[in-house]
Amino acid sequence: MAIAKNHTYTGNKIREDFHDVIYDISPTDTPLLTMAKRLKAKNTLHQWTYDKLASPATNANLEGNDFSITARAQPVTLGNYCQILVKTASVSGTFEAVDKVGRKSEMARQVARMSKEIKRDLEHALVRNQASENGSAATARTMASLESWIATATVGNGVKAAGSSGGSTTGYAGGTVAAPGATVTAKAFGEADLRTAIGYAWAQGGDPSVVMMSSKNKAKFSGFTGIATRMNDVRGATQANIISAADIWVSDFGVHKAVMNRYMRDEAVLCIDPEYVGVAFLRGFQTKDIPAARDGTEKAILCEATLVVQNPLAHAKVYNTGG
Repeated sequence: MAIAKNHTYTGNKIREDFHDVIYDISPTDTPLLTMAKRLKAKNTLHQWTYDKLASPATNANLEGNDFSITARAQPVTLGNYCQILVKTASVSGTFEAVDKVGRKSEMARQVARMSKEIKRDLEHALVRNQASENGSAATARTMASLESWIATATVGNGVKAAGSSGGSTTGYAGGTVAAPGATVTAKAFGEADLRTAIGYAWAQGGDPSVVMMSSKNKAKFSGFTGIATRMNDVRGATQANIISAADIWVSDFGVHKAVMNRYMRDEAVLCIDPEYVGVAFLRGFQTKDIPAARDGTEKAILCEATLVVQNPLAHAKVYNTGG
């Protein structure tokens, strides 16, 4: 069979064909940052106080008896350090001038990327097992994450996954928050442990209506017996479809919404009362031009913020999960 003498296999100087779009499916959801209250910090150490009523007790007194004066407890002071988060980009003048695929300005693309990345970094700091650190001229300040704030039983509302070991958490002590101890033996996330943890917070006066967890723990959660199965809204004779990924769990203490968080460890499930968690910004998200000593443009995006756990006893956690 005869074919044309000139074709694409032997020809040259053929223009490249690019679809003029850059595809990026990187997730940008930040559940805790989105849920938390926006607060204002005025110093690198942001402090607040919480109070707790005396435990109920028998209170019966003689008629006409003298009053017995007792000392009253004072509010407890808590604090967390503001952490500086930075993203930078540098683009040469030539790169900005050439004809590029999928964007006109490389710097504009980098700024858009950095804006999303720095929020993900902040979410990572909010939910992980990070300790608070005052820092120094040679060491960066760090905020304590929510997992680290929730102390283990007898001090706080942390519940160890049944059969697990390790992972104890001291919470706030001596002006700082230490990271949780390492998990020695992890066990699967269980419904009884979740119920116990939420019960602890409820007994203190909290309402942990959000249960935040990794995808691995969410898979376990969807099999709990307290799940309220959802069905899509339909009208008329149309058959409803059952949605298998449950996001509502009903316990003796109320209705709790399950929220997956891509940045959490498998070793912990957080039970959060949204009323008592916030993020305090010393410096909000801002873009700065960096004076360049070269042929190009340089920019930085930064923020300085800390996690505010207004009352740690309003929250709870199940730890040493993920097994």
